[in-house]
Amino acid sequence: MTKFTPAEWPRKLRSQHWYGGNSRDTIYHRGWLKNQGYPHDLFDGRPVIGIMNTWSDLTPCNGHLRELAEKVKAGIWEAGGFPVEVPVFSASENTFRPTAMMYRNLAALAVEEAMRGQPIDGAVLLVGCDKTTPSLIMGAASTDIPSIVVTGGPMLNGYFRGERVGSGTHLWKFSEAVKAGEMTQEEFLEAEASMSRSTGTCNTMGTASTMASMVEALGMALSGNAAIPAVDSRRRVMAQLSGRRIVQMVKDDLKPSDIMTKDAFENAIRINGAIGGSTNAVVHLMAMAGRVGIDLTLEDWDRLGRDIPTIVNLMPSGEYLMEEFFYAGGLPVVIKMLADAGKLHSHALTVSGETIGDEVKDVRNWNEDVIRPFDNALTQHGGIAVLRGNLAPKGCVLKPSAASEHLMKHRGRAVVFEDIDDYKAKINDEALDIDETCVMVLKNCGPRGYPGMAEVGNMGLPPKVLRKGITDMVRISDARMSGTAYGTVLLHTSPEAARGGPLAIVRNGDFIEVDVEARRVHLDISEEEMQRRLANWRPPVEPPVSGYARLYHDHVEGADTGADFDFLKGCRGSAVGKDSH
Repeated sequence: MTKFTPAEWPRKLRSQHWYGGNSRDTIYHRGWLKNQGYPHDLFDGRPVIGIMNTWSDLTPCNGHLRELAEKVKAGIWEAGGFPVEVPVFSASENTFRPTAMMYRNLAALAVEEAMRGQPIDGAVLLVGCDKTTPSLIMGAASTDIPSIVVTGGPMLNGYFRGERVGSGTHLWKFSEAVKAGEMTQEEFLEAEASMSRSTGTCNTMGTASTMASMVEALGMALSGNAAIPAVDSRRRVMAQLSGRRIVQMVKDDLKPSDIMTKDAFENAIRINGAIGGSTNAVVHLMAMAGRVGIDLTLEDWDRLGRDIPTIVNLMPSGEYLMEEFFYAGGLPVVIKMLADAGKLHSHALTVSGETIGDEVKDVRNWNEDVIRPFDNALTQHGGIAVLRGNLAPKGCVLKPSAASEHLMKHRGRAVVFEDIDDYKAKINDEALDIDETCVMVLKNCGPRGYPGMAEVGNMGLPPKVLRKGITDMVRISDARMSGTAYGTVLLHTSPEAARGGPLAIVRNGDFIEVDVEARRVHLDISEEEMQRRLANWRPPVEPPVSGYARLYHDHVEGADTGADFDFLKGCRGSAVGKDSH
């Protein structure tokens, strides 16, 4: 690790370009803000901290962030800073259509400009729901202003008729049970009330919990931030401590680029394997890495995660939920176990100013069934498997800890759905020619194709297969899958079908081979037939004519590089705004 040297203090901060001195321009900026009742001495050069708040009534995971922001403010005031709360774009996973992923990049752009164009010296990134976390970090990385993350925390455990209920995971499970005739619609509606019984994000190791863990793994949040339940008083304490810490980070000039190094990203990949994290972490971490100019690839994911055991026994891979994970000691225990095993860069710097190894040296595991020893792991080879072949020349991903062992090597007949509407129209048809040995193929659901790369890759099985007691089949698509979902599902197939990737030319009756151990996915047709079909392929839809949808279509990259915009990678620029008066 290159030793971090704090900047000299005191010094002139960027906010003084707006508020310092007695010129017409500074009086203009200062005078207007004083209409909120701020006394004159608050503009004396102390750090101005923007609390970038993704609260929204339409983002249920983040519905409590206004309350949490008050605790952040308290910490900032205590440390001698000047807090200003700034509402920023909030992309809700549960409400945005066509998918929140389409708006991750827009949110990142909005946050970047909110930080660059306004008089703040540091930022607290107040996040929760899936896309709010990567989008705010992407924006902060592009401005490279000192930043710290505070997540909203997971909701409490759900319970239904004595069974522990995981958000999302049991939605898929109960939905399949209804189709199989094992659960009535009335019982499904009764279960609904138990799925989200407190404020907060998913209580499984879904994407929100995964990204909260990735933030802590990267060193961008205080140790222990990831798992504290949303309603636990310790979540509010964490918010207040983070408010205190960001003031000192500004004084030291400790920036995202100092923390989000290649070593930090390698740590995050290994930790993702240990926790059984969501496949969505792949596209988000690669996009975040691109914003700080770090070359992170699918090969890194496969190389670094392949031999990491999955030791966190949480749904959808395991049995428990985030509450139990927190009580067991949370992510610091996982970090210590990996560090002690020599599987982490323990010297990586964090927002605390300490190394990630020093932060966790004294933690203990309070429940070895929730956070298991390496020799009793859920799976010895966790992480994210990256498969390649003539069907996915640029790769596709699979989460081994959530897949079925007997399907990890499989050859089956393709049953093809041209898009999600085609799937919905056919999947419940008893005449559909499909059985459990088939491979379900979904096209045109990638970044450009859906558009936005929706979480539809974990296609529900047909009822006639479910009635046999079958709960998993091999599924392949260019879509994503909810982090709360499970199954032998190959995702993010690149190039995507809408760009003319080989997935686009798969036909009903073709045979597909999957070999996870060999990292191979193969369409069993000749090279000549492959090239003939590709030559005859035509884009299925016309591009949007205007607006953000057109910008997205024209500039979104493939899933294999993070699905960010092609003009933004490594584009850190000056965060000092230009005078406008």
